[in-house]
Amino acid sequence: MTQPLLEAPITPTLLRLSAPGLLLVAFQSMVSVGDTYFVGRLGTAPLAGLALVFPLLMLLQMTSAGAMGGGVSSAIARALGAGDAARARRLVVHALIIALGMAAAFTLLVLVFAPPLYRLLGGEGETLAHALAYSNIIFAGAITVWLANTLSSVLRGSGNMLVPALGLIGAAVIHVPLSGSLVLGLGPMPQLGIAGAAIAYVLTFGLAGLAMAAVVFRRASPLAPQREDLRLEARLFADILRVGGLSVLNAFQTILTAVVLTGFVGRHGPAALAGYGVGVRLELLQIPLVFAVGQALVVLVGTNIGAGRAARAKHIAWVGAALAAAICLVIGGTVAVFPLAWIGLFSADPAVLDAGTRYLRIVAPFYP
Repeated sequence: MTQPLLEAPITPTLLRLSAPGLLLVAFQSMVSVGDTYFVGRLGTAPLAGLALVFPLLMLLQMTSAGAMGGGVSSAIARALGAGDAARARRLVVHALIIALGMAAAFTLLVLVFAPPLYRLLGGEGETLAHALAYSNIIFAGAITVWLANTLSSVLRGSGNMLVPALGLIGAAVIHVPLSGSLVLGLGPMPQLGIAGAAIAYVLTFGLAGLAMAAVVFRRASPLAPQREDLRLEARLFADILRVGGLSVLNAFQTILTAVVLTGFVGRHGPAALAGYGVGVRLELLQIPLVFAVGQALVVLVGTNIGAGRAARAKHIAWVGAALAAAICLVIGGTVAVFPLAWIGLFSADPAVLDAGTRYLRIVAPFYP
């Protein structure tokens, strides 16, 4: 299972391992773009409400998929690289316990503290009502996001990039028409407004989580925990948190910046908040792109370190950093020159277009 990761040429192997994740990000970006498009059809206030929630939604995704997910993948990759399958199985149990705890924390903290936070960021009246209608459903169902992303990270840690990508891509394909139908009331579906997008999000992540669980826990799976693997050990939690915990702190730092800026912009009204929200959405959507490359790096680097090949692991890390920077450079350069190609997808309000255009022309060149 791990021999090609130790001996194959670095760049082609990194591209091969990154490809499913990058494809997944493309489909998940389609989810974000689709939700923004559908909500934008409801008017400026719902779009501004979505902008208030988006940093917290990205924090949920970043911590579960990229940050703690990276810690899970890294720990399992190192265990398998060292030939210790029993340790890898025990790590699966510990990863799921961390996921349950983190999901509960997200649900409790957001449901309690989101209303005053959104008010502090400038949310009031219709904008605040739309933000809460969306946020309450998303974070009440945070467990579906954490389980789906954690089980996906377990599979990636074993070098299996394809199955997690296919499962989450399938969820994205279901999400877009379901969200549009529930938001706008298409066909036989009720028109639920912005809450419809949140319901679609939670349901489709739940389906993805069930699919990942079926693969991880199937009888023939080498990752399926046995009864003797259920004993909890502090060192195994530490093995995951040593990487995942630091990455979670980095994610909080990134999102805190977005939250502070959202608060400043929110003082200028719903149109400015909506325009900024559409602009910053593109910025934050690049984080999963970098994480997609990072997830491949975690597996390659972790496996090589586990096998005692530190020099090769260091070279792999530099190649991956260059690939991630190149992707962001292409995106940033394009939208800096043609900002309306992005902003115009979601609103025709001149004030929204102006705010989003000014934001992208200043920020986008510095994405790398």
